Amino acid sequence: MAERNSGRATSHRLEVSSPEQVRNVVLVGPSQSGKTSLAEALLLASGAVTRGGTIAEHNTVCDFEDGERAHERSSSLAVAPVVHAGCKINVIDTPGYADFVGEVRAGLRAADCALFVVAANEAVDESTRQLWRECEAVTMPRAVVVTKLDHARADFDGTLRGVREAFGERVLPVVVPSEDGVTGLLGGSVDDDRRGTLIEAVIEESEDESLMDRYLDGGLVDEDLLVKDLETAVASARLHPVLAVCGTDGRGCTELLDLCVRGFPSPAEHPAQESFTPSGAGAGAVTCDPDGPLVAEVVRTSSDQYVGRVSIVRVFSGTLVPDASVHVSGHFSAFFAGDSGHEDHDEDERIGALAHPFGAHQVPAARVVAGDIAAIGRLSRAETGDTLSSPEQPRVLKPWTMPTALLPVAIEAASRSDEDKLSTALGRLRAEDPSLRIEQNAETGQVVLWVMGEAHADQALDRLRSRYGVAVEPREVVVPLRETFTSPAKGHGRHVKQSGGHGQYAICDIEVEPLPQGGGFEFVDKVVGGAVPRQFIGSVEKGVRAQMERGVTKGYPVVDLRVTLTDGKAHSVDSSDAAFQSAGALALREAADAAELALLEPYDEVEVLIPSEHVGSVMSDLSARRGRLLGTEEGSDERTLVRAHVPQTELVRYAIDLRATTHGAGTFTRTFAHYEPMPDELARRVEGRG
Repeated sequence: MAERNSGRATSHRLEVSSPEQVRNVVLVGPSQSGKTSLAEALLLASGAVTRGGTIAEHNTVCDFEDGERAHERSSSLAVAPVVHAGCKINVIDTPGYADFVGEVRAGLRAADCALFVVAANEAVDESTRQLWRECEAVTMPRAVVVTKLDHARADFDGTLRGVREAFGERVLPVVVPSEDGVTGLLGGSVDDDRRGTLIEAVIEESEDESLMDRYLDGGLVDEDLLVKDLETAVASARLHPVLAVCGTDGRGCTELLDLCVRGFPSPAEHPAQESFTPSGAGAGAVTCDPDGPLVAEVVRTSSDQYVGRVSIVRVFSGTLVPDASVHVSGHFSAFFAGDSGHEDHDEDERIGALAHPFGAHQVPAARVVAGDIAAIGRLSRAETGDTLSSPEQPRVLKPWTMPTALLPVAIEAASRSDEDKLSTALGRLRAEDPSLRIEQNAETGQVVLWVMGEAHADQALDRLRSRYGVAVEPREVVVPLRETFTSPAKGHGRHVKQSGGHGQYAICDIEVEPLPQGGGFEFVDKVVGGAVPRQFIGSVEKGVRAQMERGVTKGYPVVDLRVTLTDGKAHSVDSSDAAFQSAGALALREAADAAELALLEPYDEVEVLIPSEHVGSVMSDLSARRGRLLGTEEGSDERTLVRAHVPQTELVRYAIDLRATTHGAGTFTRTFAHYEPMPDELARRVEGRG
């Protein structure tokens, strides 16, 4: 992971000795808001990149992997360091597209504060509000950066009104556009209502109760004191300063860097993380101490065809050095219910090369202290969300909450050679992306990728092909169906074979009755006179159960059934467990030929959270999907929760369709509810395909 560009920052400039010298700042905002251009502008303004020319001429100067592209497919967080006023600022660029909210949450975990980026030529839409809620959910300190000041439709004042309407009155301007560039309101010569409102809001956070009286009486308030109180307000997420910055010409970059250094909290002020032992016992809070025990967390995993796997980690305690041994712990199941798709694991590994991440490149590092961010090479077992710690004192941090992937995409290897490589490639994908869930469905035989949306699916398929050389073809998702008897029937099973030596002899008679929905399976023994010896009663039941799993007509498992064994015959020599299992299976198949059967389809309970203006269209759409509405609940922020039972066959593309119906404003969850009979027309269509 050697430094590959002489125009980049050198390693000695990036070494820090204490957390107070670090600021971890994550860029959050919708696609096309200008996050990556802002990151590049900050790098140029700080001298981290020394190429000549304008920023616009070097719009790929950061070399961020999978950077924001015109078609809004930005998909991965990237980290680049900026050195300003003796402080190292790790700028973490995150995707803005909704499919990659998992990367946003990883960036929030790695950071201590956020720059929430909005464009001066765009309105605050629902996707922007959703990202703000992501920050609110983790109480992330944040400032708002208004970019694209040079756009033909730029309207700073209009954007400021929009963000205040959307995010609250505690969003206040600190740096505003002016004829000469930008003007700071705290220490500037501007004397207007905006400056007064800002100063009063900052003073309200001051520990000096006399400061407000002094200000209202016309006394001077020292700028350094105001900045200190601003930092207190920002760190508590009670005030959100707004800054005007232009990424293309650099206006406002220096003022923004000043705010990051003077007004944003350092890692030492980060709320303490609770830690646990690998067995789940509490291990105390983790403090940001370079001399403390090592505790770090993997916030991104990527694979490079030249250097192999690279792990980006946030160091919460201790100091990382090259070639050290670390304990790798992954314990999603200890913190989250359900199948995360990530097996728990604990193993010791040796760190390879250690570096400061610099976009898609790395700058070699001799050490990385608590509070800083590092890139580690060749940790073969570390996955995103894992904890690295000292082998002598292994620790586990609770991973951040991963978004739930709700769009299924079935895939099939394009060739035999691709099939041989597919399992390994999927394992690597899963290590990189915890928001991707991989299902090996034993019932349908399909490999299903559960993704966040179409862009996420495209990314996964592209990585399989380009990174791991595995070609796959998408297939129609098969929803597992069931069969059930709708009328009683009788079945006779005769398994008699004789071919020299011991033969096979078993005869049984059964009666079959349907049970109510969800009734499961019942087996009743009504044999009299020992017609079927006691030791073979269970064999008949095994045979019936096995045939129910295999299906009786179309290969779908049979459910909700009572089977009564009424009679049979046995042979003193040729009867056996296997023979009576076969007879039981034959009897069930014969009963199926004489009975009426129905196909059952799975229903999920769906909860859809949407802005109230979309309730009508969403309810109509659910009804059109054969959903049964269960009710609505009024939530906060003028949002409504709609509950319904919906067939799984109608939910395959719902993640895409809901986003289109609500213009990206709707979210939903789904949990299995029950099976119900499939309508005759659909059942005939399915049987025709079979």
